[in-house]
Amino acid sequence: MNKYIFELNMKVRDYECDMQGIVNNAIYQHYLEHTRHEFITTLGINFAELHGQGLDPVVARISIAYKTPLHSGEEFVSKLYIEKEGVKYVFYQDIFRLSDGKPSIKSKVELVCITNGRLGHSELFDKAFEPYFAK
Repeated sequence: MNKYIFELNMKVRDYECDMQGIVNNAIYQHYLEHTRHEFITTLGINFAELHGQGLDPVVARISIAYKTPLHSGEEFVSKLYIEKEGVKYVFYQDIFRLSDGKPSIKSKVELVCITNGRLGHSELFDKAFEPYFAK
C-alpha cells in the first residue's frame, strides 16, 4: 500500500557530491527540507508569514538510513507521508533513484511548532495536515 501523499522530482548537482563522487550525506537533509517546504507551500502556508505571526515549525529530530548513493546528474524522487504523535508532526520521507527505483535514503523527520517562543500544538498545522495523516 502506497502511503505517500506528496512527491517531488529533483536532480543531483555536481557541487553536491563529495570526493567519492556521491552525494554528500548532509545534502540529503537539504533535499528532505526542500520537499517538506514544497509540500507545505502547496497547502497555502507561507513560512515568512508564519514567522511574522510568531509561529515557527522546526525540526526536533531526524533519522536517516542511507541505502543507495546518488551520483552527479542522477534524477530522483523525494516522497513523503505524515503522522501526528502528540505535539510532533512526523514526516516519513524517502528518496528513490529514478533510473531503477532503488531507495537512496529512508528517513523520519520530527517537526514541532514553537508559538511565541513556546512549544505547543498548532491549530493551523493540525487543520492543514489532518487530511493527510497516515491512517
